[in-house]
Parts: sequence; C-alpha cells; structure tokens
Amino acid sequence: METRIALIGIVVENKDCAKMINDILHEYGEYIVGRMGIPYPKRNISVISIVIDAPNDIISALSGKLGMIPQVNIKTVYSKLSSIADK
Repeated sequence: METRIALIGIVVENKDCAKMINDILHEYGEYIVGRMGIPYPKRNISVISIVIDAPNDIISALSGKLGMIPQVNIKTVYSKLSSIADK
C-alpha cells in the first residue's frame, strides 16, 4: 500500500484538551514516526509536531479528528515523496 510522509503541526490553546489529543495520537501510534511537544508558557499554549508515514486516508482521518477538538488548531503538510510500504 502506498504511504506518504506528512508533518502535522498542532497548536493547543487549552491544555485541558491534552488527554483527547493523546488518545487520538495513541490510536494512530503505529503510523507515527516521531513526535515533539513544546510548551510555551509565555503565551499559555503548547505546540506539537507529529511526523507520520501512512496512507493518505489515514493521514486525513487523523488530521480531521485532531481538527475537531475545540481550541486546537492543526495544519498538515504532505511530502511529495511517496513510497510502497514493506518494500
């Protein structure tokens, strides 16, 4: 199955949403290559970046679920590189 690399940028404006975010990320854990979270106390936000290697529909589903959380803003950037899983 063809997969793509994508970067999902998440800005969390309400830290009470952390559990919902983590639950969703755990659900897609098999596709996540790496994750970095940066708290920014000066602005009372957190910024999370997720690198994912997955089929387009999985990336879209994850982005959609995260984007539906109130006070969470996301943006997904896709690599032009595509690959065949399990080469």
